[in-house]
Amino acid sequence: MKSIFTNTIKISVAAILAILCAQALKLDFAVSAGIVAILSVQPTKKETLRTAIARLLAFAVALVISIALFNLLGFTTPVFFLYLVNFILVCQWRKWISAMAMDSVLISHFLTFGKTGPMEIKNEVLLFILGVGFGILVNLILHKNTNYIERLKNETDEQIKLALHRMAMRIQNPDLAEYDGSCFASLNQSIYTAKKQAEENYNNQFSKKDTFDSHYLEMRENQTKILYEMYKAARALHTVPSTAALLSDFLEKVSTEYHKDNDVKSLLDELALIHDKMKNVPLPQTRTEFEDRANLFTLMKRLKEFLQIKRDFMISQNTTAEPQS
Repeated sequence: MKSIFTNTIKISVAAILAILCAQALKLDFAVSAGIVAILSVQPTKKETLRTAIARLLAFAVALVISIALFNLLGFTTPVFFLYLVNFILVCQWRKWISAMAMDSVLISHFLTFGKTGPMEIKNEVLLFILGVGFGILVNLILHKNTNYIERLKNETDEQIKLALHRMAMRIQNPDLAEYDGSCFASLNQSIYTAKKQAEENYNNQFSKKDTFDSHYLEMRENQTKILYEMYKAARALHTVPSTAALLSDFLEKVSTEYHKDNDVKSLLDELALIHDKMKNVPLPQTRTEFEDRANLFTLMKRLKEFLQIKRDFMISQNTTAEPQS
């Protein structure tokens, strides 16, 4: 809803300012500047600028085609149809699809003028510049939606923490209610939403190319894939092996310390110690105990991968942040 309101204000302001400026310059068909502005505003700065450049090139081609045809064949509707065929053909070839309607609206004014003199061409060029210009201008004031992306990242992290907490409980309670993996659907949706917002924020930058959020969410997405493998190992447990408490306590600790700034080095070191302890536990006596101990080792192996993903991410970010010599 907030995004809809923001876009409504953005597009409306661009259109109104374009029309007012066109009227102040006493241009004919001043309202067309507003229409051009509406068609020029895109969701992000990069898209708006890229579209504006394409439409500028298309508009130049439209002027050349229309001026040649109107002056050779007359200012009639059939000639305008001929212009449309040629212009649309060029736009299809150059992939200027979004420019076809907007530029043709401006070119249609030549039919009313009945000529393509310097003043008429100037009128259409100014309408184009005002419309596209204000479309770009309103997007220049856009900034990264920092608060929203931080909230989305935090929501994702909280869901992962909850999954780890529930996993710690499941290891010590095979009858834990509603341990069915349904949380992963909402977790994956949260990551998807956050990644889309990170991409939009990235595209709303011209100079600084801050990719931290995108890389951070990619890291969390990779962790989530490993987390699901951990869930499957935990769900496969039928009993509570003697080593379960040790791993359960550690999972709870990971859940508690799960934070974007944690480099997890101490957690990896502690996990290595737990692994050594578990290897020294007496061998299982029954088939079920053997299978459950194997599932715990699988879970522990995946947990190491889970933590290592974060460790690698933190190292890469620190390396990137180092000043270049």
